[in-house]
Amino acid sequence: MKLDGAFTALVTPFREGKVDEEAYRQLIERQIQEGIDGLVPCGTTGESATLSHAEHEMVIRICIEQAKGRVPVVAGAGSNNTREAVGLARFAKEAGADAILLITPYYNKPSQEGLYQHFKAIAAEVSIPTVAYNVPGRTGVNLTPATIARMYKDIPEIVGIKEATANLTQISDMLELCDEDFILLSGDDFTVLPTLSLGGRGVISVVSNLVPKDMHDLCAAHAAGDMQKARSIHYRMQSLCRICFVETNPVPAKTALGMLGLCDPAPRLPLVPLLPENRDKLHKVLLDYGFSV
Repeated sequence: MKLDGAFTALVTPFREGKVDEEAYRQLIERQIQEGIDGLVPCGTTGESATLSHAEHEMVIRICIEQAKGRVPVVAGAGSNNTREAVGLARFAKEAGADAILLITPYYNKPSQEGLYQHFKAIAAEVSIPTVAYNVPGRTGVNLTPATIARMYKDIPEIVGIKEATANLTQISDMLELCDEDFILLSGDDFTVLPTLSLGGRGVISVVSNLVPKDMHDLCAAHAAGDMQKARSIHYRMQSLCRICFVETNPVPAKTALGMLGLCDPAPRLPLVPLLPENRDKLHKVLLDYGFSV
């Protein structure tokens, strides 16, 4: 299993309030056909917070089935309840996921010691490659470089982190404290290229729901040492990055996929459809990028 390059944090399409399996399989197939390096079901972008346990398991199972081993699947299995996270991790392993993504516990606001013990407890019960997910803007707690380095050293299952702070100093500190096998994936589409330049290995991306090939090509160009091409793709994608975060993720991305006829754009409450003025902006960005909408 190789956790390098562009991984898509997949949206979860709904139709009439239920997971739309047909649309989901088509989205996955499009991702693979356009060269994505890996898939992440049931992350924040997949609206995992409002999926029932049965839906969560269904979405992961579908993704693994559709991928058919062609690309790695890193299944979201996080929770702010450690016991619940153990159950989700166990299911992901049994379903055949290549790795799991564990968000830091949200709302509880544990200390750094609490964060360490949370990840250690899950790994003690479910041995599977684990990528920690640090997104303080969503969770209210920051996994510090010292803590992730301690986790990486002490817990064999911890192979890396999805770092979504866009804080290049923190990213640099994490990479400095860990060895060259540590897998740091950007969790921020705006700073993929700077993260790669520091030693990051790739990205778990929202924007790649729309442009998987471009995000793959950016990572591949950097890996090949073609910085001119990497910078060109980076700047080309910035308009999509901005519009995909004009409102709470994944609302803009799902709306864009709806405009492209790829799935129903409806999010699940408490998320609501994109404001009309932002729909207009999104439509223009897609047209300017070259989409037929």
